[in-house]
Amino acid sequence: MGKVIVIEGSDGSGKATQTGLLYEYLKEQGKQVRMVSYPDYGSPSSALVKMYLGGEFGGDACEVNPYVTSAFYAVDRFASYLKDWKEFYQGGDDSLVICDRYVTSNMLHQAAKLDSLEEKLAFLDWEYDFEYVKGGLPVPDCVFFLDVKPETSLALMKDRENKITHQAQKDIHEADPEFLNRSYENSRILVEKYGWERIDCCDGQGRMKSVQEIHQMIRNRLETRKTIQQAQDML
Repeated sequence: MGKVIVIEGSDGSGKATQTGLLYEYLKEQGKQVRMVSYPDYGSPSSALVKMYLGGEFGGDACEVNPYVTSAFYAVDRFASYLKDWKEFYQGGDDSLVICDRYVTSNMLHQAAKLDSLEEKLAFLDWEYDFEYVKGGLPVPDCVFFLDVKPETSLALMKDRENKITHQAQKDIHEADPEFLNRSYENSRILVEKYGWERIDCCDGQGRMKSVQEIHQMIRNRLETRKTIQQAQDML
């Protein structure tokens, strides 16, 4: 099988930009690489996701059942995997799939709706089993979490169009500062539990580092992981 690398992060953290840069870099290195993005808004499989983010099931994200909502996103990913990149991924261990968000987004945002650590951990176990075990999606080999403080994310998203309608009105995640805070706090659990690579995207004053600085940090961290893996393989 191939390998899956995920770029994850808070809203407005630059996931799409960094996914594209990593894809181009790996392609220049002669790697067999594909790039995918979730939700797949161009596919009918994302219809329920768009209804959810558009507020058709409730304007407060935290009041919409996280298990049901996760199924919306899971169906979209399952359809994309079967139709778009399963054959490529299974083509050999030199195949690389770079994901702009993935199952990890359910873990980040939907678990944030739950209050206690016990509830969060139960949800994370369910989510892992639902998509990776029962759904058969590949477990990522590496997840980069773009760490941007909520206040910085809000400022970056202030004048940004949403990705569904391409209009100024925000979806129910982006429009809720408290939900953004809860998701960010939840990321600390995920980085620790799953060993995600945390990429600090802000300087000491909370300002975003340059796009190229962040890209270079991802490249450096990826190279370090490769070196460690090579050393382990020699043992």
